[in-house]
Amino acid sequence: MKRFFLSSAAVVLACGVAACASTGSGSGASQPTESETSVILQDPAGLWGSKEQGQPWLELSADGKVAGSDGCNRITGTWSGSEELEFGALASTKMYCEGVDDWLSRAATAKLEEGNKMLVLDANGEELGTLAYGGSNS
Repeated sequence: MKRFFLSSAAVVLACGVAACASTGSGSGASQPTESETSVILQDPAGLWGSKEQGQPWLELSADGKVAGSDGCNRITGTWSGSEELEFGALASTKMYCEGVDDWLSRAATAKLEEGNKMLVLDANGEELGTLAYGGSNS
């Protein structure tokens, strides 16, 4: 009987270790492979940032349109480019939202960087912030 419990405990422990090893970082977010990064840098269309409440995001459509949010206000406009992007005049609603930084509404250009990051710049080339790649358009 004692041997049965020890064997059972060993199996449970081994399964638990295997499950932990398969989740990677534990955050639930998968890291892009090198080939995925290369594809993203060649075609920036898709979601950048997170559509979670209060988070900034931009969604670049293949037809050159951009939609997004600074976490409070909606943003719309146009974009062009590949690794270096230019945004046409972005229109934004102007609601007051306490604690929300409207940096994304001042975007003029952006650069795509390794690791699936978009570095967003203003009209003077000053860094405003970064957005992580969130997935392709559906």
